Amino acid sequence: MEITTKLRILADSAKYDASCASSGVVRRGTPGGLGNSDGTGICHSYTPDGRCVSLLKILLTNFCVFDCQYCVNRISSDVPRARFSVQEVVDLTLDFYRRNYIEGLFLNSGIVQSADYTTEQLVAVARCLRIDHKFGGYIHLKIIPGAAAALVAAAGTYADRVSVNIELPVQADLDRFAPDKSRASIEDSMAVVRSHVDAAGEDRLTMKHPPSFAPAGQTTQMIVGASPSSDAVLLRTASELYDRHHLRRVYYSAFSPFPKAPGWLPPVSPPRVREHRLYQADWLIRHYGFTHDELTTVAAPDLPLHMSPKLAWALRHPEMFPVDVNTAPREVLLRVPGIGYQMVKRLVGIRRHHRLELRDLKKLRIRFSEARYFIVTADSRPTAPAAAMVQPVQQRLL
Repeated sequence: MEITTKLRILADSAKYDASCASSGVVRRGTPGGLGNSDGTGICHSYTPDGRCVSLLKILLTNFCVFDCQYCVNRISSDVPRARFSVQEVVDLTLDFYRRNYIEGLFLNSGIVQSADYTTEQLVAVARCLRIDHKFGGYIHLKIIPGAAAALVAAAGTYADRVSVNIELPVQADLDRFAPDKSRASIEDSMAVVRSHVDAAGEDRLTMKHPPSFAPAGQTTQMIVGASPSSDAVLLRTASELYDRHHLRRVYYSAFSPFPKAPGWLPPVSPPRVREHRLYQADWLIRHYGFTHDELTTVAAPDLPLHMSPKLAWALRHPEMFPVDVNTAPREVLLRVPGIGYQMVKRLVGIRRHHRLELRDLKKLRIRFSEARYFIVTADSRPTAPAAAMVQPVQQRLL
């Protein structure tokens, strides 16, 4: 099979993986080497069909011994198959980099023979790029769950970022849609990565030139809408993974139907805004002090699509508002709709010098049309009590 045909098949097969973002690391070029990695992140460009090409994003192979029902590359699928050799991936990466088509490599694979064999092939690509060609660009490797700890350690030695995809949030979903996978084996691999990342952090405190290990951390991905699990379940699982394995990010990827999919899978994708709301909620958990169970309720386990999770929470808790922007602690201001993380820092800094008035907030360009229902300034307060805020805000949004 020609290399261009392989590239077409295996680049298309990789498009479902969303764990592809900024590098988060700085690696300066070395004499005789090729390229570097900029900590400001990777600039994305897009092909006419919408694919991101800032990274060479491919599968080593789309052959797979697993039969995950939501995956177009499952063993029972009749899609065209292809497989790169290690040297072919290395040559493609170097050639595309020299032409300034890409800034790095994102490499995943279907599982062939075993998790260990597949991971060994992925590591061989990264090792060849780093050691033989002194490649300084960005590398993101997927780790196959259940791979030997030594192979996981080798992946983190050569890659900037590694990830183990959990894909579905609970074991019951995996049992139904991916019977070859287990939550335990996935988390075991995550735990190995975390132990090496933690060890590398300790080395930086005691060594002048410590060896690095996955300096951009580890991530995972969950598929949204393939299983009946609610947003509450997805967010709970994400919170557990953040706490246990110190993930850098959880990515949420809306399920994409494909031809000849099993009949019990959804015939259409979930609304894209659902994916967006999950990212917003995830951000609130990581940076705003919310817990996962605050953002949904037993009666409504899915995030509302017509408003942000923060606004929905505020509307459920009118007793918390209005908030005085001149006296409220930072943790309380972070929960005010329309006021973001950086804006709270500015508010806290300004109020040390003078009391904040309505005009100050307008100059700062907060989303005042939303925030005005929830705040008190030195010269203004909401015209209605907190309990009366729900209806006007909902009417404005709907």
